[in-house]
Amino acid sequence: MYGKAFAPEYQGALTTLSVNSSLTDVLAAGTEQLKAAEQAGQPGEAARSGLAVAEAHRRLGRVEEADQAWKASYRAARKAGDTAAMAWALWSGGTLARQRGAFALARRLLELAAELGEQGGDIVVRGYSLAGLAETGRIQGDYEAVGRLHEQLLAEARRRGEARHTVWALEGIAQMHRNTGGYDTAYDLFEEAAGIAEEANDHRGHAWALRGLADVVSVRDGDTERALTWLSEAEKTCRTMKLSSALAYNHKMRGNVLYRAGRYAEARALYEQSLAEFRAMREPRGEALSRLGLAKSLARLGRDRAETAAELADLATTLDRIGLKHAREMVARAHEELGLAGASGTRAATYADAGAGTPADGADSPAEVAR
Repeated sequence: MYGKAFAPEYQGALTTLSVNSSLTDVLAAGTEQLKAAEQAGQPGEAARSGLAVAEAHRRLGRVEEADQAWKASYRAARKAGDTAAMAWALWSGGTLARQRGAFALARRLLELAAELGEQGGDIVVRGYSLAGLAETGRIQGDYEAVGRLHEQLLAEARRRGEARHTVWALEGIAQMHRNTGGYDTAYDLFEEAAGIAEEANDHRGHAWALRGLADVVSVRDGDTERALTWLSEAEKTCRTMKLSSALAYNHKMRGNVLYRAGRYAEARALYEQSLAEFRAMREPRGEALSRLGLAKSLARLGRDRAETAAELADLATTLDRIGLKHAREMVARAHEELGLAGASGTRAATYADAGAGTPADGADSPAEVAR
């Protein structure tokens, strides 16, 4: 039913690259081809090789380099009069903006990318851009607004037999079910995604699906060892492919699993590790979620209650600024879980009423669209 996964963002002379190519290899090949295209005066090829460079930098967590690369790709595409290539550059820029927590900018860029993709007759970039918009809304907790779009994109991907995009959509829908307490449905969807990804040789999609399965069996079944085994398998893929962001989220999820198991010292070490990783790549959402886990772990290990309350208050402000609805609710639940409601009961109640859905403790979602 599904063909082998491919990476449509590797274009022009780089179409021979695999979806599973190491990002350092992609960056090296893309940079070499970009220089050659610029020297040959081929702006169209420069735009498409520059897209691979931008995506490699983004997934490696090199924010400034990724920002420069997607903009250069867009300029080259505009010079070449290549509307589809302009759309791909905007998709990359919108995805980077979401990764950096700039959700309003992400939506603007992805909306424009979808429009240009349609104008340029490239249904793939249109689909990826709509998927980016769906994921942006999902990350912010607007499940009702983007749920139907996820389902629509899943149906389109199934119809085309596009494994990679089918896996993405299944994982996104699964995450929404998981965050609203539908653990059995979430498990089934993550399991289907893992199976399709494995059959299609999509290592990245498979790693994200394993992470989702680990989360569900941890929170639903209390099966710590099975969760850690899946996370270890996924981590191998992240390291092999140099997936910096995915690796940091893997470490944060490992912290979640250990915290739920009452292994607070081990959880603290993992949260500290993921926090450092997210800060290095300047990813505010992952940083805030790691800080939340770390604050809870430290509280369990005897940290002063006033210090914990102050940390949670600062986190609530940060999450408000980023615009993560369901994450704000996690702060409110942390107050209750740690017995701090008396110290900041009004604040906690305010955050508890603020967002859509009621995700369970430690919930979050993949940071990358079309990973």
